[in-house]
Amino acid sequence: MLSGDQQLVERCLGGDDTAWEGLVRSYGKSIYNLSYRFTNRKEDAEDLTQEILLRVYRNLKSYRSEAGSLKNWVLRVARNLVIDHYRQKRRLPPSAGSEELETMNIRDETAPNPHQTVERREAARFLMDGIQSLSFELKEAVILRDLEGMAYHEMADLLNVPEGTVKSRINRGRIELTRLLIKRRTIQEPQEIP
Repeated sequence: MLSGDQQLVERCLGGDDTAWEGLVRSYGKSIYNLSYRFTNRKEDAEDLTQEILLRVYRNLKSYRSEAGSLKNWVLRVARNLVIDHYRQKRRLPPSAGSEELETMNIRDETAPNPHQTVERREAARFLMDGIQSLSFELKEAVILRDLEGMAYHEMADLLNVPEGTVKSRINRGRIELTRLLIKRRTIQEPQEIP
């Protein structure tokens, strides 16, 4: 008997558009969030999400339920393309100009005043800039655990490394991020004039 994941894949492979739409609805947001957290740009994340979904569609026949969940398989495909994108961007010279980081969906039950909104945007930009400064392995670990909320065993399966390595990368990433943020805050704080 086929698992639920394998049945969904079989339906997609059989040309069932409803099944494919269900798969996209189930995993599209996770793929976009992962892409956005690595690219830090809405347009790049949208493009990367489309590229990942296309790759998932083209390679769906290679999914095997006995190898793990469909979610982990999809995220592994996404991770591989994110890594490719990261490597490609690292080789390209930086482009002139800068785009403002999109507002993170930080919401308060009470409507924030404009000052609070600006502070939150700055805090989010400060944090995302720090995350972008981490090495790829550490950035990946921090994003998957702290921003995506992935469990250690899921990360170990996705990254194909032991759980201890996952925990070590998360710890090193958090320490490095803290060090970077403290250093940046110290640099950005106005110095008192005696």
